[in-house]
Amino acid sequence: MGIREQDLQNIVDGLSTAEKDKLNGSTVLITGCGGFLGYYFMNLLAEKGEDLGVKKVIGLDNFMLGKPKWIERIEKSPIVEIDKFDIIHDKLSDIQGASAADLIIHMASIASPMFYRTYPIETLDANIWGLRALLDTYVKKPIKGLLFFSSSETYGDPDAEHVPTNEEYRGSVSFTGPRACYDESKRFGETMCMLYAKQYDMPIGVARPFNNYGPGMRINDKRVVADFANDVVNGKDIVILSNGTPTRTFCYIADAITGYLKVLLHGTYDYFNIGIDKPEISMVELANIYAEAGKQLFGYQGEVKFATSEDPAYLTNNPQRRCPDITKARTVLGYDPKVHVNEGVGRFLQFIKENDEGEYLW
Repeated sequence: MGIREQDLQNIVDGLSTAEKDKLNGSTVLITGCGGFLGYYFMNLLAEKGEDLGVKKVIGLDNFMLGKPKWIERIEKSPIVEIDKFDIIHDKLSDIQGASAADLIIHMASIASPMFYRTYPIETLDANIWGLRALLDTYVKKPIKGLLFFSSSETYGDPDAEHVPTNEEYRGSVSFTGPRACYDESKRFGETMCMLYAKQYDMPIGVARPFNNYGPGMRINDKRVVADFANDVVNGKDIVILSNGTPTRTFCYIADAITGYLKVLLHGTYDYFNIGIDKPEISMVELANIYAEAGKQLFGYQGEVKFATSEDPAYLTNNPQRRCPDITKARTVLGYDPKVHVNEGVGRFLQFIKENDEGEYLW
């Protein structure tokens, strides 16, 4: 059994009986289905959906950054339909069966800083107008859940007193900096979710992801966890584009997807940090983990080096620390991430090795 198959089974095993019951008979609509998180959502529903009683899966994406090869396999599932769709300009009423969806996942947004700084207006529009279109579509329908992907970036750069960061921290965010198109549109999106939930009693769940990584992430994604994988796979030195001291916790994708499903299926309005709370490690420590795993899997011989990005805004407003307090998700949802970063990086690189030149690559 390969890495993907193991992960998909672990996600299913991580759901309670009540959560699985909510999936039974459901039509699931997913925006941004062709991205990193979409990889596991779509594979899970295509391969496990019928066993879980899922009636239909509608995947929407504008494929602005490219259409991955794995979509061709997913489309062969009898319960899956994938449409090229621009959440900003196109009308959901034109998508057959969309109005009947009772579980909605909105993640149509660019999440990589390199790319959302290249497409700032599109990023803002997807998080605001795309979300508004979804809320207006389902506001009077008997849906079971609507999941909005917010971000841990809504917290900005917390001071030491607020790390680990819980959901009630209000944030230290620049609304005019190079990351503002993403950070501020996510914050405003959360405001819309709160208002619709309170005024119309909609079962909206808000997830704030903390540094996900793993299978399904393009190795040219331009986020550090992808950059390091790219360096290892191509036998290049691992290059750190900072002084290496910023710290993060890193949540493996299978743990994260389990958490997102729990937020979706919670059935009432709330907001949750979804990530892992330990270990909080520096970029240097992360690079060394990649180098060691690469040595074991690929015979990697590269070194960890430092450089300066050609992008002058690369480190502007970059948080020094990012670590979630996940007490709320543990207590309310029963969320319990298990994969340590050492194991997760190994699984990520093993997955790439298993899929070398295969459908995974873009």
